[in-house]
Amino acid sequence: MYAIPRSALILGLAGLLPFLWGALTVLRPELGLWGQTHIGSRFVGPYVQLFYGAVILSFMSGVLWGFATKATGRTATAGYILSVIPALWAFFMTGRGPTTAAINLIVGFVALLMLDWHFWRLELAPPWWMHLRVLLTAIVCLSLLPVVI
Repeated sequence: MYAIPRSALILGLAGLLPFLWGALTVLRPELGLWGQTHIGSRFVGPYVQLFYGAVILSFMSGVLWGFATKATGRTATAGYILSVIPALWAFFMTGRGPTTAAINLIVGFVALLMLDWHFWRLELAPPWWMHLRVLLTAIVCLSLLPVVI
């Protein structure tokens, strides 16, 4: 078993804050009202989660692109093609209402996890990669559930 580097773990967990904050403001409407008043409606409830989720899927496309640069030939070409899928998914699938967009983000993050696994199996991702990605993906998907339910 490979340990996740401390800095990657801390930054990965910090990246969950907008998802967790959004879920909390959905589950606690009074907190959502406080957030609307003090930081703006874009930064509470499903709005922060959906916007940030699209940003993160796009960011992860860049990460996968970086993994693809370690490959050559057809493997590299396939890696580049696969790496743009999360960003395109976010672009095309999050423009509907909050419930549909949240469901599509959950699907996108689960699919991203499969892409992570593919790059990891090709040894293009670090050995500890899947330990981090499973943890982060589980928390992201759970935090989106209050929007869906």
